Amino acid sequence: MTKRIFIDIEKCYSCKECKAKCSYYYQHSQTFRDLEKEESQNKGFEKFFSKVLQYYICRRCEDAFCITACPNEALFKDHNGILHKSLFRCTSCKSCLVACPFGTIYKDVLEYKSSQCDFCLTRADDKNPPLCVVSCPEGAIQYVEIEPDEKQDIYEINKNLVAKVKKWILEPTKK
Repeated sequence: MTKRIFIDIEKCYSCKECKAKCSYYYQHSQTFRDLEKEESQNKGFEKFFSKVLQYYICRRCEDAFCITACPNEALFKDHNGILHKSLFRCTSCKSCLVACPFGTIYKDVLEYKSSQCDFCLTRADDKNPPLCVVSCPEGAIQYVEIEPDEKQDIYEINKNLVAKVKKWILEPTKK
């Protein structure tokens, strides 16, 4: 079993420590004051967290329509299935937005700097967990070996991310 990021939504109280650490990597010029603004430039952890809450992240399609729709071959997937954009090839034609059948690509998701969480896959290991994990004072974000368990409200978002959230869709009651 490999380690992955686990976030317990109930433990998080929005202190923004994780966002601050993530911002340093993703947007070096950002200050703590900027983190308080709604128009914050942090797109790494901010998008990661909102997508966990929405249960709505890139489906990592095997045959990704967004990649094939790009006339300039600006989109590509790495070996972990994370979508990236080549700044020099992208002309902002937005073909990828239109092609995505799930609507998970939107205007600023694919900025030049990593704008969606890459789970720190190139940086994380046993001695160096992801920045958001290190900075979380409540332990709401962890880097652990964990499997989904519906009885404990733990769900797999993707192969790198597991979240503890209350089930959102009520099952019909059986009569």
